[in-house]
Amino acid sequence: MPPPRRPRLTEQDSRDWASFARLITPLPGRTLPEPPPEPASDILVTRQPAAPPPPKTPSPLLPSALSVGHQPGGLDNSTWNRFRAGKLAPVRTLDLHGRTAQRAFHALHGFLHAAHTDHVRCVEVITGRGSGENGGVIRRELPLWLNLPALRPLVLAASHPHAANPGSVRLLLRRPK
Repeated sequence: MPPPRRPRLTEQDSRDWASFARLITPLPGRTLPEPPPEPASDILVTRQPAAPPPPKTPSPLLPSALSVGHQPGGLDNSTWNRFRAGKLAPVRTLDLHGRTAQRAFHALHGFLHAAHTDHVRCVEVITGRGSGENGGVIRRELPLWLNLPALRPLVLAASHPHAANPGSVRLLLRRPK
């Protein structure tokens, strides 16, 4: 038995789809389809101006912004308290001392992806305290790097293992799916 045929779109459906498709940015190398011709009619129809496109909202797949020392959503209090108190021992450690910011970023990127792939739950990143008032460049940049789309889905929480040591950050990684 052949599969049932799908009904064809009416001219009004095609026009509605074309007006919606104008709000979409096509992929590179693609173009928008041409809208079907307007029906000839003796009645004057006034058109409402096209509504502006809705504002872009953050992707629901990306977790909320991560900040060092603050409990994220989705983490129970017991695990958070053990993690924050430094009772979850890191399985791997990355020392970024003496690296330029660019090399430190690439090292962090590779380190986190490898740890996540190996199902490691807790890691430690040593940035050093730095010589400036607000710490070194790597220490200041680490929270920004952790919130980038390539790294944010891997990290569940971040905290200093001890209040007196701001040059080290422990990261609780998400479990791979």
